[in-house]
Amino acid sequence: MDQTPINGGRRASIERNTTETRIQVALDLDGTGVYDVKTGIGFLDHMLEQLSRHSLMDLTVRADGDLHIDYHHTTEDSGIAIGMAVAKALGDRKGIQRYGHSYIPMDETLTRVALDFSNRPYLIWKVAFTRDKIGDFDTELFREWFQAFAMAAGVTLHVENLYGENNHHIVESCYKALARALRAGVEIDPRKRDAVPSTKGTLGGSL
Repeated sequence: MDQTPINGGRRASIERNTTETRIQVALDLDGTGVYDVKTGIGFLDHMLEQLSRHSLMDLTVRADGDLHIDYHHTTEDSGIAIGMAVAKALGDRKGIQRYGHSYIPMDETLTRVALDFSNRPYLIWKVAFTRDKIGDFDTELFREWFQAFAMAAGVTLHVENLYGENNHHIVESCYKALARALRAGVEIDPRKRDAVPSTKGTLGGSL
């Protein structure tokens, strides 16, 4: 598994290969929201494009997974690889705002995401779907993606759909809210550019 930082900014590339998936990710936290995503799963591509566009994180993803079985491994492992790349790009997390939150309305739907780039991964997921599938994508896999991303990125992540009816709107608002909260959390604080945002001087472990 290659975890190669890219010189010249908060960028990173990850290559993660298993017997189930082969995934390459490159990202730039200080980008403009340019994306090039191909996972073999159309709906997942659409969600990752939303993540890039609304966080302003440039994102390239190539995934080759065992889709002949189902979408589980590719979905989960893409979350792991993107989370790993975010963590690598953040480095020691010096100077970041650390916290972010966002409310995203999408027609009848409203979703809230709050996060802490604490390096203490945790997921609270309060999102319910009324359908088992959106197209051919199992809705239960969305939690798997967010769980994988949170663990690999080292982020405490709370995702809550406050209300909504359309399942497409519900999940898309989750990704867009994550994107906006991520954008806020990784932003550099000009008043504390050289300091880790913790009284301990490091992020990770207990408060």
